Amino acid sequence: MEIAERAQALALKIRKHKADIQTEEATKNAFVMPFISTVLGYDVFNPAEVIPEFTADVGTKKGEKIDYAIVHDGQVQVLVEAKKINDPLRIEHASQLFRYFAVTNARIAILTNGETYQFYTDLDAPNRMDAKPFLVLDFSDIDDTLLPELAKLSKESFNLDSVINAAEELKYIGQIKRILATQFKTPEDEWVKFLAGRVYEGSFTQRVRDQFAPLVDKAARQFLNEQVNDRLKNALGGPDSFVSVSTGAADLPEQDVPTENSPAALSETRPRDSNGDVVTTEEELEGYRIVRAIVCGEVPAARIVARDTKTYFGVLLDDNNRKPIARLWFNRAKKYLGVFDENKVETRVPIETVEEIYQHADQLRKTVARYNSAASSEAKSAEAAEPNFADSSLNPR
Repeated sequence: MEIAERAQALALKIRKHKADIQTEEATKNAFVMPFISTVLGYDVFNPAEVIPEFTADVGTKKGEKIDYAIVHDGQVQVLVEAKKINDPLRIEHASQLFRYFAVTNARIAILTNGETYQFYTDLDAPNRMDAKPFLVLDFSDIDDTLLPELAKLSKESFNLDSVINAAEELKYIGQIKRILATQFKTPEDEWVKFLAGRVYEGSFTQRVRDQFAPLVDKAARQFLNEQVNDRLKNALGGPDSFVSVSTGAADLPEQDVPTENSPAALSETRPRDSNGDVVTTEEELEGYRIVRAIVCGEVPAARIVARDTKTYFGVLLDDNNRKPIARLWFNRAKKYLGVFDENKVETRVPIETVEEIYQHADQLRKTVARYNSAASSEAKSAEAAEPNFADSSLNPR
């Protein structure tokens, strides 16, 4: 199981149970320990790998404890301090991390409330923990671009030097991305003024500000949607490899794969843009990423391909319409996940949230495994059918 799938599994657990968690200790047991064990791969019950309640006396401070110390190659490498779920993470609440960071070999410190994980190192001054994190991982909205860096801290792929070398770039890129996200969500006056000044030649009065604020918001949303659609097309093989999400290409033929449910009962029209084109939503992309994370244990992620149509969002193996893995029937009054049996008959399962796709992980994996098994059998049959010219009956003297 790759780190993306492990992280998504923990994210689902956090969403399902965070409302039930009331204390710091419960947060550690429910979320922080699974992060250390499931995501990073360390044995939380082996003191040679994870030391709970780690103690290292610092000056006049005696008996203070850090929640966890992660050990690699016999040395303490990562310190973890946990707070209660939903508590805001403030660096002033992590005084132990500062003190312990200076007296141990650890180069990485993690401050977490079980859902958000802030990673610190010593970029600004040697052996002194920075005041700002170089990486922030939020399990309520996982940034997939950060997972390769997280993998470098895992037991199986530990590479501290690589993490430290990338930390400064990650720190500033992360801060800039969070600023941009804030501006896209709630544009500040300075941001509105900056953009308006590029297209409007008059004075920036309050009336102009009121006029441009909703325009900036609308333009930002449209820009992000266009970027998502373009990245989907490029990442999954270009416009020729699947039905375009922006050109309104024709739907794939429904008769290629039989369906168990009545099409008439699920015939709501998908939303389109003003030109009648197919619109790929962020919810569909999230569903696709979940399906890909689930089945990438069976096949390389590059073989999992998306095709958006006017009626559903399809996920295929090898960009082959006769190897459907799942169909996402979203953007209608009721969401459905289409799954397939051994005869490629589709069953549409009602779901309330995208995360419920994880509940059907076994069936999705079995579907991909069947395709792999069938391909392997076909290859063996073809090999057996080839003439063996080493056989004397086929190689007369």
